[in-house]
Amino acid sequence: MEMFFCPLYSGSSGNALFVQAGQTRVLIDAGKPGRTLTEALNLIGVEPESLDAILITHEHSDHIAGAGVMARKYHVPVYATEDTWAAMDKKVGAVAPDLRRTFDKKQDFYLGQLGVAPFAIPHDAADPVGYRLWCGSVSIATATDLGYFSKGVKEAVSGSSLVLLESNHDPDMLMRNPHYSAHLKQRILSNHGHLSNEACANALIQLVESGVHHVILGHLSGENNLPELALQTSENRAEEAGIRLGHDLSLDMAWRDRVGGVYTLKEGV
Repeated sequence: MEMFFCPLYSGSSGNALFVQAGQTRVLIDAGKPGRTLTEALNLIGVEPESLDAILITHEHSDHIAGAGVMARKYHVPVYATEDTWAAMDKKVGAVAPDLRRTFDKKQDFYLGQLGVAPFAIPHDAADPVGYRLWCGSVSIATATDLGYFSKGVKEAVSGSSLVLLESNHDPDMLMRNPHYSAHLKQRILSNHGHLSNEACANALIQLVESGVHHVILGHLSGENNLPELALQTSENRAEEAGIRLGHDLSLDMAWRDRVGGVYTLKEGV
């Protein structure tokens, strides 16, 4: 069985990830306007009404902005923990009762041909989670919106076929940013904020040691990072650790402002 993955958008201005296994299609988050998400899906040949679910990580606007619209317009069920639903209820607007789904983040579940393993993440939200989705021996995991790369997150995503890993900011750029308050800067730098490029690079080494061979950097800040800087930081750290790029590790980028690549993952490959 093949799995397909496409980071439609990944960044501080909005997040939406597409995953497919067989005929089962889901979005992880819907943090762009409904029209933008529809256009992005159409660009990769996916009809929005064919989605089986939207899986929400947490209630911040860059992860839920289009969730209500997509649910209402295309009759797509929205999955979130009870606490996340309580926190985002008014933000997403009216969603029909039959489209409001909850789950226990400590319990795996199935959506058609996709297995879903939610896990807790350290972030300043009501009940934030990441996801590892699998089909057969192939799995795709998200590890973004992390204050730090915790033991629990590491255990949840280790050995995945592909991991979307946060490389949110460069601390020097963040501290020099005149548009961010001191409070906001401390929030981002805290253990419930976001991973810096350096923290991402260190997490990357641990992932490769666990058997991960494909990492996509994501959730970059628009004001406090540059794609080239994020990539260079991880590449340098990998080379220091003796990891051969293109052989031991395939390293790519998910974009804030445009649809990313479509990745095909096969069992035994």
